[in-house]
Amino acid sequence: MEHEIYVSREVKNLGHREAAALIKKAANLALTAEGVDTPCIISVMLTDDPGIHGVNREFRGVDSPTDVLSFPQNELEPGHFDPENCERDLDSGAVLLGDMIISLPRCEAQGQEFGHGFRREIMYLTVHSVLHLLGYDHVDEGPMKAQMRAREKAIMGDEL
Repeated sequence: MEHEIYVSREVKNLGHREAAALIKKAANLALTAEGVDTPCIISVMLTDDPGIHGVNREFRGVDSPTDVLSFPQNELEPGHFDPENCERDLDSGAVLLGDMIISLPRCEAQGQEFGHGFRREIMYLTVHSVLHLLGYDHVDEGPMKAQMRAREKAIMGDEL
């Protein structure tokens, strides 16, 4: 099943023309791995560090840029997708999972820093964000973070 993954750019000339295709591939990979068999909609905004910095400050009270932000539309339990308790698109009936924002320059820098490149980093950030939209979190160093990291690793497979 193909989910609707809408990718837009807030800033012109961000480069990485392949970013949208990689994001769609990674999002579908994560949704399939999580057993999501109901059509879903995710909106993705690609921006730069100043753009994500402003959103991070406004919505999280964190006055610095970051790599990715996730804004879930529903309160879901990790590993237990329940489409009956989700917001839906009025026209298509698809589940509205939420929004994500990715800083492409930060993604590129992290791909270089970690030695695995842009392709793997953009896919990892997308999988990470989709898991947030599905209820996973990592607010502490405890079991929730371990659960999320295990799912990321399982979903990414050979991409790691």
